[in-house]
Amino acid sequence: MSSNKKKIHYAWWVLLGLTIMVGFAKGGIMTAGGLFLTPVTEDLGIGMGSLSLYFGISSITTMIFLPIAGKMIAKYNIRLILVVSIILEAGSFAMFGFMNSVWGWYLFAVPMAIGSTFVTQIAGPVLINNWFKKHNGLAIGIMVASGGAFGAILQPMAGNLIASEGWRSTYMILGGIVMVVVIPVVLLTLRMSPKQKGLQPYGVGEVEKTDKISTQTTTNRGVTAAVAKKSGAFYGLLIFFFFITSISAFGQHVAPFAMELGYDIRFAGNAMGGWQIGVLIGALTFGILSDKIGAKNTAIFAMLLGLVPIGILIFMPENPMMFKIAIAIYGFVVASLGTLGPLLTTAIFGNKEYSQIYASAVIGLAIAGVVALPGYGYIFELTGSYTWALYAIAGMLIMNAVAIVLAFKGKKRLEKAGLWN
Repeated sequence: MSSNKKKIHYAWWVLLGLTIMVGFAKGGIMTAGGLFLTPVTEDLGIGMGSLSLYFGISSITTMIFLPIAGKMIAKYNIRLILVVSIILEAGSFAMFGFMNSVWGWYLFAVPMAIGSTFVTQIAGPVLINNWFKKHNGLAIGIMVASGGAFGAILQPMAGNLIASEGWRSTYMILGGIVMVVVIPVVLLTLRMSPKQKGLQPYGVGEVEKTDKISTQTTTNRGVTAAVAKKSGAFYGLLIFFFFITSISAFGQHVAPFAMELGYDIRFAGNAMGGWQIGVLIGALTFGILSDKIGAKNTAIFAMLLGLVPIGILIFMPENPMMFKIAIAIYGFVVASLGTLGPLLTTAIFGNKEYSQIYASAVIGLAIAGVVALPGYGYIFELTGSYTWALYAIAGMLIMNAVAIVLAFKGKKRLEKAGLWN
């Protein structure tokens, strides 16, 4: 009996698998892309806006594929989907190392985005929602923090590799490492639902005692996807995803921004390591805060805090220490995308048809990628500076705080109409 009490619930093994998968896929591939922009543009003679356009193509692919991914992940074997997705994402990233024309980035951006849709966006929130009924916010925070933890190691490593081995070899090395590490982890740890292991979700008994409602009611309260998509709350959430993704997208331009100021690629890699440490701390902080003060208050706090690093980057970017501090705080703030996005979705719409609603809402993420990622590159091409981009980001932070308030007002209207049950 005591041994049963001490046994680790399998939900934590699922979370471990997710942290490794997301940590390597985000920290080693998705957020590392910006480190390659300046070396590639200088070596191949490509414009910054033209090369960063591949991020936009990736986002368009994600936008188109998200609704399909939401249905596929509920229908097919999760491990098979994720293994194929990792090969698509990491394999495409490695293939960039063989390219001599910008069209190569445009071509491989498509399979990379399809793989990333499952690996870094859909699978984690869906699995955590299935496995955790207690400490859901903490679990989301830990998963998102993994991107920062692994990125804090992989980003400086990538910067040093680019400086010593060249950008081509670094693309191949990072892509290969992700496939070799992540595929076995997925096969060994991840399962779609507790039923596959003959278990209940973690903490479900305690939820029953606290809320005095049945497990079925606990796990299925909320609104339907059809109702959600017609509500003002949904558009508020969509705006949140659009702006926070646009804000986060600047991370891909931190390295070119640093190098435009006169810093070298190693400094840029170390600065991005600071960004990832910020993501690590922010993800854990936001997960814990959301459990304590709610997702709404935590999200508003994050948006207002974001004005601090923007101010530093506008007015004192030439100071190396202040630059690194600003980038670390910026990383802290953008951790709210991965942590608070899923939690806000649950807080506003419940669990009834969570995966469909979340997959629809994060289309705002994909649209932002289409606009913001290449947009920052073209701003630099046209003005020779990222200053106007930083002013735009300050505006988006303020507008996002307003969008959060409006989304929760929309939830109240759904409740009053009797549609939230």
